[in-house]
Amino acid sequence: MRLAGMRFEGDVVVAAVRSEGLRPLARVTDFWADPHGLVTDEFVASRPVVPRHGVEFVPPVRPDARILCVGLNYADHVAEGPFSVPDHPTIFGRWTPSLAVTDQHVAVPVDENGLDWEAELLAVVGSRLSVATVDEAKAGVFAYACFNDITARRAQKLTTQWTIGKNVDGSGAMSELVTVDEAPDPATGLRITARVNGEVTQDASTDQMIFRVSDLLAFLSRSFELRPGDLVATGTPSGVGYARTPAWLLQAGDSVEVAIEGIGSVRSHIVATSASSAGAAVAGVPAGR
Repeated sequence: MRLAGMRFEGDVVVAAVRSEGLRPLARVTDFWADPHGLVTDEFVASRPVVPRHGVEFVPPVRPDARILCVGLNYADHVAEGPFSVPDHPTIFGRWTPSLAVTDQHVAVPVDENGLDWEAELLAVVGSRLSVATVDEAKAGVFAYACFNDITARRAQKLTTQWTIGKNVDGSGAMSELVTVDEAPDPATGLRITARVNGEVTQDASTDQMIFRVSDLLAFLSRSFELRPGDLVATGTPSGVGYARTPAWLLQAGDSVEVAIEGIGSVRSHIVATSASSAGAAVAGVPAGR
């Protein structure tokens, strides 16, 4: 089943995406209290149909959800930078205001020369996981989505902590969710790509992850309990912009699309802030190609 977030009757709700339109299932907090119980065919069929036209789509995410991102999870991406293959997953966080859905705008922050793209598979937790085994963690995945971990590299590189560069408003674009009963297993190898203005910039397979989805969830669950609706972005392969010579960063007017075989796609459009449009001087990673 495909799921989307939408504004409906004054609330953010999770809706089933059907050929006839959208079927609102429950307010987002209520949905994630019982996700499995609200995606049965019988319940979905009982819900009203809302035409897609004119709907305001939003991320189908709890306001208090953890958004956990994994760095350096593809060996070829590790080799692009001054890093070594990690012994343990490299984790950083995002906040919900950094999330977006397809075809939304992302503004280049005033002190950046552009933004970078990172095509990723997003795993959505569907059950409580605490000190989970790998098998329990695998069974705890509810859905997958495409994700673009759009990054402000200058801010990211100011310190050893990456958080500030990973939380530009609206920079984490996510596609519709696909529940695991309809999604292919990423461990079998799904093609994952990024395209900037139609040009392929990343092209890899999800079976090249250093740490599998189940490994990541089991690892995280040893430090805190994962809850239904928490998100785990599983890392990006090689081909990001900053690692190129010369560096290639997203500028106002650019569009970037992430696609994953069997999951879907998500697209973001880059715009300028007023200060960057006026040519504010910045330091850091050069723009262009």
